[in-house]
Amino acid sequence: MIEVLARNWWAFLIRGLAGVIFGILAFLWPGITLLVLAIMIGAYALVDGIFALVAAFSHAGASHRGWLIFEGAIGIILGVLIWLYPLYSAGLFVYFVAFWAIATGVIEIIAGISLRKVVANEFLYILAGLASIVFGVLVLRNPVAGALAVVWLIAFYAIIFGVLQVALSFRLKALASHQSNAP
Repeated sequence: MIEVLARNWWAFLIRGLAGVIFGILAFLWPGITLLVLAIMIGAYALVDGIFALVAAFSHAGASHRGWLIFEGAIGIILGVLIWLYPLYSAGLFVYFVAFWAIATGVIEIIAGISLRKVVANEFLYILAGLASIVFGVLVLRNPVAGALAVVWLIAFYAIIFGVLQVALSFRLKALASHQSNAP
């Protein structure tokens, strides 16, 4: 699994950049409607899910890719459901996002612990997972908060998660370079 993650460092880079871009756009237009925000979350979940699957299937011999497949499937299903039912989803998107973030966070912590066995002092994936869980719990605790507060909370989470994913991608790129130079 570690070799797959290292070889596909660019997927983490794209996931991170998508998160940062999404977060910045949400901060720039704080008065965005709930419907548009739900559609943006759906698009982000879909892209994130696709790249998790790309990372999972990029190496045929991977023995521990099940978590990435599960994470990718959750993101894709969430994204498609939001796009198919945007009006209904706008009212429920806060719960969708919260549960998605918690599930993704748990998966990332598990993967991060596995990564620590190969990369000394590796903590970025675990921190990204913790950020996801904290975000999900905060959203569940106050789902009727004002739309502006929810937008800013989501934007902040997306930027933090994105920056952590970008940082992780560079560590994985270095690991991949090290592995390809090893005899």
